[in-house]
Amino acid sequence: MSPDHDVPPKDTDPTGLARKLTQPELPKRFYKQVSTRPSDDGVEITLDGRPVRTPAKRPLAVPDEEIAATVAREWDAQETEINPSLMPMTRLLNAAIDGVADAREAVAADIAAFAGTDMLCYRADMPEGLVARQREVWDPILAWAEGALGARFMLVEGVMPVTQPDTTLAAVRARMPLADPFALTALHSMTTLTGSVLVALAVWEGHLTVDEAWLAAHVDEDWNIKLWGADAEAMARRDRRETDMRAAAQLASRFRPGTGLR
Repeated sequence: MSPDHDVPPKDTDPTGLARKLTQPELPKRFYKQVSTRPSDDGVEITLDGRPVRTPAKRPLAVPDEEIAATVAREWDAQETEINPSLMPMTRLLNAAIDGVADAREAVAADIAAFAGTDMLCYRADMPEGLVARQREVWDPILAWAEGALGARFMLVEGVMPVTQPDTTLAAVRARMPLADPFALTALHSMTTLTGSVLVALAVWEGHLTVDEAWLAAHVDEDWNIKLWGADAEAMARRDRRETDMRAAAQLASRFRPGTGLR
């Protein structure tokens, strides 16, 4: 049998062809120079002197020079094509400007709802090594949250649901920065990426670094990796999510309480 029959031609491989057909065609890079400049909305990003627009055609601008510079670097890093998956800060600002700004109450409620099933409240009952590791990493965060919020969180072993007190849920809800779509967007992203609104709040309020938060979010996963090894695809997904987490943490750090930007 000839080699041509041993391996299907690349363009007739069903799996490869299906993957290719489901991938959207990326727009070509059409600009030469990326820069920032002051605007009525703060600092806007420009391409060859023209302001960038969000998908909803609003100005892509933010009231913070550091974040604007990060977005500008993302646009400048695009080579022949513009790939949004490689532009985490741009995606966050698009979400803040086009979505969160007009739905702050709903987004805040969605974030606060995580308090009812927060990862930190669901503990393993075995093995003892994992139980001890969860206590070591999660208990200090939970203690900070209870002190900061003036609330008590109920813990449970296993996966059976636990109902948090109404006063606790209300305390988390009251912590949401309704006036600030950028902080809300960062909090929502960090909450969904870590599975914990308490971890997200701790990063936003400066109690945890992004590295500490990411470690806390993967206590169980890291324990399993130590026992069974890592899966390459799962680790690639984790790396992509970490990139998004770092962008959200950077955005949160610029709009946390006391920065004067809210």
